[in-house]
Amino acid sequence: MQTQNWLLKQAATQPNHLAVDDGNTRLTFAQLRDYVAHIAGQLNHLAPGDKVGLLATNRLPGYLAALAIICSGRTVVWLNWRLASEELHRQIADSQLRCCLVADELWRPEMGTEFTSLSDLLAVDAAPATLAPSFASDQVASIMYTSGTTGKPKGVLQTFGNHFYSAVSSALNLGLTNQDEWLCVAPIFHISGFSIMMRGLIYGMTVRLVAKFRPAAIEQILATEPVTIMSVVPFMLKKLVGQRQQSGQKYRATFRCMLLGGGTLDRASLNQCRQLGIPVVQCYGMTETCSQVVALRSSDALAKIGSVGQPLFTTQLKLSADGEILLKTPALTPGYLNLPAKLPAKLVDGWYRTGDIGHLDQDGYLYIDGRADEMMISGGENIFPQEVEQVYLQYPGIRQLAVVGQPNAEWGEVPVAFVVSDQPLDQAALTAYGYQHLAHYKVPHRYIRVTTLPMNASGKIQRYLLRKQL
Repeated sequence: MQTQNWLLKQAATQPNHLAVDDGNTRLTFAQLRDYVAHIAGQLNHLAPGDKVGLLATNRLPGYLAALAIICSGRTVVWLNWRLASEELHRQIADSQLRCCLVADELWRPEMGTEFTSLSDLLAVDAAPATLAPSFASDQVASIMYTSGTTGKPKGVLQTFGNHFYSAVSSALNLGLTNQDEWLCVAPIFHISGFSIMMRGLIYGMTVRLVAKFRPAAIEQILATEPVTIMSVVPFMLKKLVGQRQQSGQKYRATFRCMLLGGGTLDRASLNQCRQLGIPVVQCYGMTETCSQVVALRSSDALAKIGSVGQPLFTTQLKLSADGEILLKTPALTPGYLNLPAKLPAKLVDGWYRTGDIGHLDQDGYLYIDGRADEMMISGGENIFPQEVEQVYLQYPGIRQLAVVGQPNAEWGEVPVAFVVSDQPLDQAALTAYGYQHLAHYKVPHRYIRVTTLPMNASGKIQRYLLRKQL
């Protein structure tokens, strides 16, 4: 099945509608089409092959380069600019790239001939290209390396069909139209950011690009510009709540909700959001499903604390006998780059094994208990770090906390907490607090104070790095 080029469709049907705004430059869909065609012509001049790597921030040149790669019929390979050069080269070798485009602000002295800066690309003298009029639904639009909380990223193949069905499900859930404006400060090399770009083309809505997450600056945008939705992780939302409490600034009436991924929000924070009039839609998804496949309505947030909601319209969900979350969705990846056996190994009778453990309440709302590979077994009892963390995040002075398992001769494993705190840690008081709120075997045996927790680009804790410190 073929799908039309979404950019060309929007440029034809609503040419003067605002497509993208980075705070300095505003482009309509017709203007965006012309820019992309020109850059695609410059890209053709480089003869980059059928896959092109991209190191870009949330700035307009990177946004335009990504669309030029895709609309010229090539696959964009998103590269995480936060990686060390050695890690980048492993992903470049894995995806067999001949050409990597690099935002000027991300250029590194050691970059060789396979790298081309965006300014050099834009200086190429070339005629505009004819953009691909349509794409096969099973054509790979993007390759995105998994966030690597386990330390072993894999290249996830994402087709045009995957992106389309993900966008349709999200639109049905959130009621999105071309009159919406989605603030994109989530990294565009991550699915939470890139999916906003693709939805901008599919819905014909405006994407408001923001290069860096600065709470005061974001608040000003939400207070003065017609943004209707913003994607956040818990850390970002808590920072915005703190900023709002400090400033007293109200968001513009057009703002509809925060789409929260990367973890659920505690009751205290949800109450703060409700008091401030900030609707929160919690969701669950992954790189392999082109973003969210389960979501919790804002109206259910307080009644269903800790839940990520119910499956979206095109998603089927069930639990295995051991509680693993199994999915069927047309947004599911067709596989992993150079790993043909990987996806079949994760399928059971057509159901995708997510590796996440969860449970459903009597109303069918999903709760994530944790990753199967993060679960600790202490004295025969299962411990999920997220459950312990949610309890301790209510403790006065604790800003962030991560729990990992430490090998123990007597119990097999025992939980240990890494704590970002405003004050010195009182081990005895923390243990006593745990005993009041948790089963004894779930209470950490040690509390280690740290200045920061290692996180990947999507804001997820990299527990394997913490375990190395034990």
